[in-house]
Amino acid sequence: MLELKNVSFTVKDDDANKEIVQKINLTIPDNKLVVITGPNGGGKSTLAKLIAGIETPTSGKIIFEDEDITKTSITERAKKGIAFAFQQPVRFKGINVLDLIRMATGKKMAPADACEYLSLVGLCARDYINREVNNSLSGGELKRIEIATVIARSAKLSIFDEPEAGIDLWSFNNLIKVFQKMRAEIKDSSILIISHQERILNIADEIIVLKNGTVDRQGPKDVILPTLMNYSEMTPGCGKADVEGDGKSC
Repeated sequence: MLELKNVSFTVKDDDANKEIVQKINLTIPDNKLVVITGPNGGGKSTLAKLIAGIETPTSGKIIFEDEDITKTSITERAKKGIAFAFQQPVRFKGINVLDLIRMATGKKMAPADACEYLSLVGLCARDYINREVNNSLSGGELKRIEIATVIARSAKLSIFDEPEAGIDLWSFNNLIKVFQKMRAEIKDSSILIISHQERILNIADEIIVLKNGTVDRQGPKDVILPTLMNYSEMTPGCGKADVEGDGKSC
């Protein structure tokens, strides 16, 4: 279980302090798929980075599995069972896809076993397993490979920051099935997704709405989702058709 206690994050903005996240208190329970949504600029990605250890809170505490991890690094959190998929995946020159999946699992698995994870995210394994994770791959390909590595980790907490960004409709539909499969097989772990997409919201157990750096609403999907049908509240300039239509962020 993950707990955030009065977590705030402040940055300097034109010689003034700007509070991106403000005294957030929330719990991500075990055995749940939780989606964080809300308007652009509301602090969603920043909150995900605080949980993953990419950023450090200005104040407050982050408790994971009854341990205070507020000051621990992203590497230490990874060892404790927190996996993170970036909105813009990182490129690794000199490392091929097979090696990346092996590092994610901590096992020297056979190529055939690694290929199963690539197939889950809609990639033809034989075309990618020996590819280098560098500029020769498109943003969408990198995104799917990174999601495959997070799935391979079987982490206690898997965090996905806007996984739909930069991928095509077929891949997005496949991604929904992947998340549904992960949710069905979840055991003593949690999945946390940052997303605007209605189809991702629809597979959540709980939804958290972040607005202006604070928790605006939190609760079961069946309670929160009906309050979000006016999607202009979530993403200014986006209608409902934009959100549910093509698998791309508005």
